Amino acid sequence: MTTRYFQDMHDLAEADVIISGAGSAGLSAAYELSKHKDLKVAIIEQSVSPGGGAWLGGQLFSAMVIRKPAHEILDEIGVPYDDKGDYVVVPHAATLTSTLLSKVMLSGRVKLFNATAVEDIIIKNGRVGGVVTNWAMVTRFGHDTQSCMDPNVLESKILISACGHDGPFGASGVKRLQSLGLVSTLPGMGALDMNSAEDAIVHSTREVVPGMILAGMEVAELDGSPRMGPTFGAMFVSGIKAGKLAVEAVAKYNADAAAAESQKVSGA
Repeated sequence: MTTRYFQDMHDLAEADVIISGAGSAGLSAAYELSKHKDLKVAIIEQSVSPGGGAWLGGQLFSAMVIRKPAHEILDEIGVPYDDKGDYVVVPHAATLTSTLLSKVMLSGRVKLFNATAVEDIIIKNGRVGGVVTNWAMVTRFGHDTQSCMDPNVLESKILISACGHDGPFGASGVKRLQSLGLVSTLPGMGALDMNSAEDAIVHSTREVVPGMILAGMEVAELDGSPRMGPTFGAMFVSGIKAGKLAVEAVAKYNADAAAAESQKVSGA
């Protein structure tokens, strides 16, 4: 068990894509990336159980409301729903989250490090180059005691930060960008407006600084767009979009690295 775990850490020490946060957006990004067998992908989640708030719908109710066209993801992974016209309802949110998680895990192309916290990001050559990690229990409770442990490092070509809205670990990616001076302001999400919030989240899922793509409700924390409330369509679509952007970004990273190496060789 120990050998297998540390072999995984060794294999992912230099990843193509790291996803910080395994909520609905992070899992969707992982699902999209799992379609690409040539990519090395790790997803890091501070909780023991991935899924974030997607195990229940709004207000601790069972059903999950998903605005179209996000229902296309449900069709793809085989999750049943009730069609209500402009939106669909999954009778129990756990059906969707467990199915999405199983698709990611059974692909064999994404390594999940749960009970693991992202404590910091790596900056190399003016771009985000990975994450600094620790056991989540150490991050939460150990750093103010004499049992403090130094962290670990996982490098990547692209980081997808999908850490959700503000909270104990929420929006940790953009908070760190602000403290480093890489973004000037962090207004926090605005008041609830469900329809405009979903549109804004999907539209603004993007590479916010070189090497770091923002997805899900963390986008609202940076942009000040409205909070979304008990609807999940934009989370899944944002994650899928982030995964596709990451594929493009890794391809560009590899092409730039190859061009730089060729120029170096020709100039030698």
